[in-house]
Amino acid sequence: MRSITYVANNDITLLETGQQLFPAMIAAIDAARQDILFETYIFAEDEVARGIEAALIRAAGRGLKVRVLVDWFGTGHRACCRRAEAFAAAGVYYRVFNPWFKRGIARTHRKITVVDGELAFVGGININDDMLCDYEPHRPLPAPRWDFAVCVRGPLVAQIDFEAKAQWMRAGRLDLLSRIGLFRETRRAPPTEGARPMRAAFVVRDNLRNRRTIQRAYLQAIGQARKSVLLANPYFAPGRKFREALARAARRGVDVTLLIGVGEFRMQDAVARSFYPKLLAAGIKVVEYRKTQLHAKIAVVDDDWATVGSSNCDGLSLFLNQEANIVVRNAAFARAVRTHIERGIADGEVVHMEEFEGMGWMRRMRYEMAYLLYKLTMRIFAIGYA
Repeated sequence: MRSITYVANNDITLLETGQQLFPAMIAAIDAARQDILFETYIFAEDEVARGIEAALIRAAGRGLKVRVLVDWFGTGHRACCRRAEAFAAAGVYYRVFNPWFKRGIARTHRKITVVDGELAFVGGININDDMLCDYEPHRPLPAPRWDFAVCVRGPLVAQIDFEAKAQWMRAGRLDLLSRIGLFRETRRAPPTEGARPMRAAFVVRDNLRNRRTIQRAYLQAIGQARKSVLLANPYFAPGRKFREALARAARRGVDVTLLIGVGEFRMQDAVARSFYPKLLAAGIKVVEYRKTQLHAKIAVVDDDWATVGSSNCDGLSLFLNQEANIVVRNAAFARAVRTHIERGIADGEVVHMEEFEGMGWMRRMRYEMAYLLYKLTMRIFAIGYA
């Protein structure tokens, strides 16, 4: 597991929801001159997704090398098959990650686009309509799905480009020697470029080189926090180390606030709520977000550390799936992330300890059983979860 290495002199812009990301992405694809690497978990069949698909096909029509990688489970078998035909006819190179779970149960949950090796988009936003539920695409949402991505220019793009190409190769048919060579190449430490702003790191999680890299980035930042930790995440079910790090920060006087998405999956809500009594007792503020589907995976620590990416704070993202986050050390960027989280907190509902002090035994049992079942499942499939 290699350490987190920051690269300086980048220009990173925060993008809120697909309403900001998709126009910027289409413009970048239409302006591309050489090649495009495109990777996503969900590539839906709605009008928004068809617009992205059309832009990729236009790029291939101009003679560019366009490579598209989608996750089989996230996108769905029928959509994968239809898009394979459309892309083949247009000259787009296309691969599907781990169809039918042939390589285990891990998924690629990353959302990455690299254009000409000069510009990259990374974040948590899938290719689907913000106003439609991502797991029930015919159900409208009351407000746009709340999620974020970043647009990156600068030296860090080279790392993102390399990782995207490596993932493309791994999704193909590589013999054993080629896979060993690729593994060794990706273990090389990336170059650094001094301490100029804007410093950032591209942090990935996989089951070989970087099994705990994203969690370690969080733990280091939380462990060094002096004033505040603000974290927004849709599925809160991290392991013991993560929860204890948050509790220790709160006990030493750090203002720790968790903004957690609820209302999607009853089982997930029960698991998250099983942690609330101990979190609240440690002095952590917990806020539930119900305005719309919260899909953001963002956090800010103190005044100059922030992260945006695809990784949830749960066992699947931290210990099983393949994920990608950007970590930025810059005061202006951290302020922007903080502003958005604080706005989300204002739209949420604060959880009070009184709600749990008089909790009936059936409700308490439901929460505990949900957590025990979740913990057992993670221990079976996700090595390292505790």
